[in-house]
Amino acid sequence: MASGRVRQTLAAPLLAVLRPLVNAWQVSLQARVVLSTLLLGTLVLSLTAWLMLTQISDGLVDSKRDTSLAQAEAAFSEVQQDLEAAGGTGDTDTEQVVNQLVGSLANRSGSPPAYVVTLDGPLGDEVSSDGVRRSSAAVSEESVPTELQAQVRDQPGTWWTYTDIDFTDDSQSDGAGIAVGARVQTADDSGDYALYYLYPFAEEERTLGLVAQAVLLSGVVLMLLVAGVAWLVTRQVVTPVRLARRIAERLASGRLEERMQVRGKDDIARLGQSFNQMAGSLQRQIRQLEELSRLQRRFVSDVSHELRTPLTTVRMAADVLHEARPGFDPATGRSAELLQAELDRFEALLADLLEISRFDAGAARLDITDVDLGELARREVDAQRAVARQGGVQLDVVAPVEPVMAQGDPRRIERVVRNLLANAIAHARSRRVEVIVAADDEAAALAVRDHGSGLHPGEAALVFNRFWRGDPARARRGGGTGLGLAIALEDAQLHGGWLQAWGEPDRGSQFRLTIPRRAGDDLRRSPIPLVPDDLSVGRPYETTSGPLDEPDSAPEREPASEPTREPTP
Repeated sequence: MASGRVRQTLAAPLLAVLRPLVNAWQVSLQARVVLSTLLLGTLVLSLTAWLMLTQISDGLVDSKRDTSLAQAEAAFSEVQQDLEAAGGTGDTDTEQVVNQLVGSLANRSGSPPAYVVTLDGPLGDEVSSDGVRRSSAAVSEESVPTELQAQVRDQPGTWWTYTDIDFTDDSQSDGAGIAVGARVQTADDSGDYALYYLYPFAEEERTLGLVAQAVLLSGVVLMLLVAGVAWLVTRQVVTPVRLARRIAERLASGRLEERMQVRGKDDIARLGQSFNQMAGSLQRQIRQLEELSRLQRRFVSDVSHELRTPLTTVRMAADVLHEARPGFDPATGRSAELLQAELDRFEALLADLLEISRFDAGAARLDITDVDLGELARREVDAQRAVARQGGVQLDVVAPVEPVMAQGDPRRIERVVRNLLANAIAHARSRRVEVIVAADDEAAALAVRDHGSGLHPGEAALVFNRFWRGDPARARRGGGTGLGLAIALEDAQLHGGWLQAWGEPDRGSQFRLTIPRRAGDDLRRSPIPLVPDDLSVGRPYETTSGPLDEPDSAPEREPASEPTREPTP
């Protein structure tokens, strides 16, 4: 636990820095372009700087090596001549001459010294602390590699190698360098000496450091300039895109008069012109459709209202004829009955048209109160029993004994259930129709299941269309207007609910109404499965209202109490 808290504490500053960058990368095209340019530019610049510094470093080292070898070879020749000249006098101590040479060479190196002179010898003696190794500066024995010492001791000529010069005092800083050595001989046969020049790379390192600083500073300035240029360039492109997005959002919200400002004649300007032309065309078409829709709604409403007065007159005359039909001959009596039936259907159609016009005009309102779906289902089933008996259909109610309460408009919910029952009875083929009621904590549902002709694939998405019939050649039965299910769907959606259908040919169909138990709540699932339990395994189904991926939840939810089945007596 402690280690986890430590990791979180250490990671917090990094996350605080990365989170704004990640957010900018995700939401801003301009930031994404600038950051991408910076990343790629930094990568390219780093590679270029590395190659350049490598070339400069190699050049400095090669130049230092060539210069050091030339200086060392000249110095070796001069030392050899001095030793031979000193030996020719015959009265000079070799040890004294060697010490003087080391001091003279050290004085020539300047201040700070450009090189360190080390003299070993005579080579035949053992190396000890009595001054056999003489040096112009305090350097460790490891500064002259053993391999170089062996080459100088055993073979004639000038030898060199790279080395690390280790100063044993604080006169100079340790660092890399080049060691050049050669064997020199005395004239009095007192022994040979190994002479080494150690050239530090201090000056070259300082030069390379200055170059690296200059490259780094130039790279930072260059990347800032590149980022600024990228920001300016992308701004010229992104700004019109953002403006187009805002204009599109306003158009989507209904502000159809919004347009983009067009400047210039470049590609962005032409894009703005095309966008404005598209917006203008959409505005004209939407206005035309709105006007046509308004005229259509007004026409339907006006016609429906205007028909009420003559329909009332015709109804009164038809009622008189219907009451007097026993005194008519059979043909005239039958005509009176047909007139009465068609007037009933015409009145229902007129009422449905008026209701549809209210939905289209947005004038439909809910009268919210508490509704017991179980009691409502029983009441509507009782009202439909006579019609069901005529068609040989048995009606059953499967509902909990306890009330299934939900907030809604009782009149509209009754109309939905009435339409679903009438539709099920008309297509039940003299079989059983079940009305199922269930609820959970969030939703209440009512399903009407028949075992009749069912629905063909694709028809579940069409059954709620106005005046739709599965078989156009089949006449309507029971005086249906063709608008019942369309009105039922509008009523369900007005409650914030779902009205969905499932069906298979010759296996029946099921219509399910789901509403929230509290008005205004959002629906997430239904307590009744859309596909009946006996057919749900491996059977696809289609939804017609609500989300297409709404899960079926009834197998996981139980009713508040055991349901009761109420068959038709």
